[in-house]
Amino acid sequence: MQDELFTDDCAAGGATLLLAPGAWLLPGWGVKVEAELLQSLAGVMTAAPPQQMTTPGGQAMSVAMTHCGRLGWWSDRRGYRYEPAHPATGQSWPAMPECFATLAREAAAEAGFDAFEPDSCLINRYVPGARMSLHQDKDEKDLTAPIVSVSLGLPVVFLWGGLQRSDRAQRIPLHHGDVVVWGGPSRLAFHGVAPLVAGHHPQLGPQRINLTFRRAG
Repeated sequence: MQDELFTDDCAAGGATLLLAPGAWLLPGWGVKVEAELLQSLAGVMTAAPPQQMTTPGGQAMSVAMTHCGRLGWWSDRRGYRYEPAHPATGQSWPAMPECFATLAREAAAEAGFDAFEPDSCLINRYVPGARMSLHQDKDEKDLTAPIVSVSLGLPVVFLWGGLQRSDRAQRIPLHHGDVVVWGGPSRLAFHGVAPLVAGHHPQLGPQRINLTFRRAG
């Protein structure tokens, strides 16, 4: 069961919102560097086009993914893991643009996590109907570092759960430029994304892009 605890108005901009101990919503934080983010994003996605991965059970994911930074998260029949290069091509992932890393560091510091240095950025591309089931980010070696998640493009409902999969999830509207940071006691909280509703964003068209920054290695 899920609760609608946030409204579009409170998530669309304004004050930082506490979601849980160690977890914060920073409305509109990415808008201030929007032009740089989108230009750099286009370069990364050209160098390493997003693709749909499969779960260890062989099911195709609805979200297309790519990466930048030293390590890229990967999923296939062998399991979930981080790879220093694309498993199919052997090519290293594109370098993380400085504007990406700077935004991640500043957002983490605003949420109380100083000295965050991400080495991986997972880029998820959602089209209408794509979703992400509740899960934990637990494949990283350093679980003391936070997660920084940047939402771009179409609005979506972010599902924020607890430390057990069965915990009731909050439904949090996210808009273009919103940033969610979680760590500390919330580092292993379950989270997901409800199916994306069709629409058109002025900069990104009929899609949503999510940047997830981690300290993986």
